[in-house]
Amino acid sequence: MKKTALTKYERLEAAGLWRPNPDAQRLDVVVSVGEATLTITDMRDRVQAHWSIAAVARANPGQRPAIYHPDGDPGETLELADNETEMIAAIEKLRGVVARQRPRPGRLRLVGVLTSIAAVAALVLFWLPGAARQHALGVVPMVKRVEIGQVLLGHLQRVTGPVCDGPGGAAALGQLARRLPLRSGGVAQFRVVRGGIEGALRLPGGVILINTNLVEDHTEPDVVAGHIIAAYLRAEAHDPLSHLLEEGGLSASLRLLATGVLPDEVLRAHAERLMTDPPEQVPPEAMLAGFAHWQVRARPYAYAVDITGESTVELIEADPFAGTAPPPPLLSDADWLRLQEICGG
Repeated sequence: MKKTALTKYERLEAAGLWRPNPDAQRLDVVVSVGEATLTITDMRDRVQAHWSIAAVARANPGQRPAIYHPDGDPGETLELADNETEMIAAIEKLRGVVARQRPRPGRLRLVGVLTSIAAVAALVLFWLPGAARQHALGVVPMVKRVEIGQVLLGHLQRVTGPVCDGPGGAAALGQLARRLPLRSGGVAQFRVVRGGIEGALRLPGGVILINTNLVEDHTEPDVVAGHIIAAYLRAEAHDPLSHLLEEGGLSASLRLLATGVLPDEVLRAHAERLMTDPPEQVPPEAMLAGFAHWQVRARPYAYAVDITGESTVELIEADPFAGTAPPPPLLSDADWLRLQEICGG
């Protein structure tokens, strides 16, 4: 979805009725439009759900009150009354933008069916689950990767808590993302959470989750920048979607090829694994190349990882900016202070 399609609705809110499943009571909630998501919050300002706009479906097109649900999960519903015309119009507008960006109706499903047949034939001949996984990685469009990443983020937030949104913090994160663009081109989406992950974690679709300790416990942004660079390099070496499909097995790859979706239990299990397994180590030579590419000092990160410097001595001694002119600033002092307060200090 293009960012310009969201700009008009960024501050839009509406009242609604939400229930997580058919057996639950409906709750009075406030619905707000965010960057690629609808956020559903109860009357005590507690986030109940995040819905990816790319995966919002309407149960009763053209009827009022409007009833929406996540695509594939009609049991969880959001009801908007007749008088919430602006929010209903906004959701329909954004759903239309998403629909126009997707392949023509039936085309993705047809491609998925044909490619899955080819993948199954290869498996029958060679019994190589890796072939199906690599084929899926080659044909899954970015909009689907973003959707998978948003669903995965929803599972992670059951432990990490909601994304922090302190005043000015989002703008500071945007500045940092522009200073540290993806090497493949484009700007990643940085999100800060209160816990549940170690360092920084890249999800399918380009979202980078950052533990708030990286901004609250350090005096300069070079430390969080180093962890972001490490997350970038891990994703370049091992595609996050590939990692997910490896854990899901052959059936997950075939399901994605045939239907364009992954089973919720696969995503839930992967989220749990991401929060329990330590991140993969990035070789020092790769980290040093990353620091040079993104023009970030290595020493602050190295001492943050090991205060003695013993295990990170290569990064300290070969810092590409040691004894030379400093690199361009990562953030202004004011933006760094705002970022440090993004989770409420």
